[in-house]
Amino acid sequence: MRPARNEESLPRFQQLIQEIRTLDHTDLQMWSIGLLMFLIVAAGFLALVLPNVMWGISTVRIDRRFLPQLFFGFVTLIILFNIYALDRKRDLQNAREELVRRLIQSEAAESLSLLDPLTELFNRQYLDLMLPKEVSRANRYGRKLTILMIDIDDFQLANVRFGHPFGDKILIEVARLLKRTFRSSDVVARYGGDEFLVLLPETNEMEAQNSVDRLRDVIYEWNDFFREKDYRLSLSYGVATLNPGGELRDVIEAADAQLYFQKHHKFSGTRTHATPS
Repeated sequence: MRPARNEESLPRFQQLIQEIRTLDHTDLQMWSIGLLMFLIVAAGFLALVLPNVMWGISTVRIDRRFLPQLFFGFVTLIILFNIYALDRKRDLQNAREELVRRLIQSEAAESLSLLDPLTELFNRQYLDLMLPKEVSRANRYGRKLTILMIDIDDFQLANVRFGHPFGDKILIEVARLLKRTFRSSDVVARYGGDEFLVLLPETNEMEAQNSVDRLRDVIYEWNDFFREKDYRLSLSYGVATLNPGGELRDVIEAADAQLYFQKHHKFSGTRTHATPS
């Protein structure tokens, strides 16, 4: 899913687009000048030929005294126009390339500001921009919208035991597994620290629970493959669905409460699963 455009960046983006359109307009003006030059040359030629045609004279008669001036005048005019046109074309091409470069840089900078540099998932800033719009759309059209909160169990302990580089590696692996498990229409983001948020549009809580079960299977397979430092990955989950007319804050709080309820019972010796509320 493409990042939603930051509203603060719209004026800068629109300004660059407007500058490119201005260049296109300038390019059109140059072609208009070229057409004018052609008309001038054609008019000069007709001025020589038309009287002879109108009078039925088969041989074009031109005063030889004016031939050199006419010839060099036309040649000079054509050469000057070509020099001007080539110079303007080079300037326009350079200006267009510079604007395109700035536009690409603007797009890249905006995209990077909405991505977590470690996991390359969307970050909290992106969620703050996009989630209210998704909630508003779901309420307006009566569509299902579910939020899944995910937390890495004992992540701080792993950081202490094995070091922060190892912790970063685990975060990257979890991000990869999440992207592998969920649909392209779902939004996977790093919510903060070792906590992740997955937005599941057009999905009810039971369907989201099926996604959680798939993720559990993926984690199980990953633990069989990963043999570094005797580490075993474990995640806790919280699922909540937007009620008709509901607020984003209520959905996130409900998912968070379910996540920490599961985590508390898991480490109290009780094996629990996130169940629909």
